[in-house]
Amino acid sequence: MLVLTNGCFDLLHVGHVRYLQAARRRGDALVVALNGDDSVRALKGPSRPVNTELDRAEVLAALACVDFVTVFHSARVTEVIRAIRPQIYVKGGDYTLESLDPGEREALEDVGAQIEILELVAGKSTTAILQKISTP
Repeated sequence: MLVLTNGCFDLLHVGHVRYLQAARRRGDALVVALNGDDSVRALKGPSRPVNTELDRAEVLAALACVDFVTVFHSARVTEVIRAIRPQIYVKGGDYTLESLDPGEREALEDVGAQIEILELVAGKSTTAILQKISTP
């Protein structure tokens, strides 16, 4: 089974690694759709991303649990969903079925993907890391 997830993965941390490992265990291959730099800026603000999309893609691709990385430049991952037609779509626990983008959810339903929400790793986030770095 093909598993898809997506995100910014700006500063890779243990929460990301555990999440990606858990996502990979749900199928035979894991595709990570990575938000491009402009998309990250739109979602996270003008000071982000910290790392470029090519650097983020290279780091993700180096993980044993990740089989393929693709960068998308639109605001939503809808076209990637329609193109690769995953059997399983995974998001982190900061999402709920109700909070998923309606267009993305429709695309997932159209391709017959099972949607799974995984638990967050408490206290582990890029935002928390950046706050810690900036606090004297």
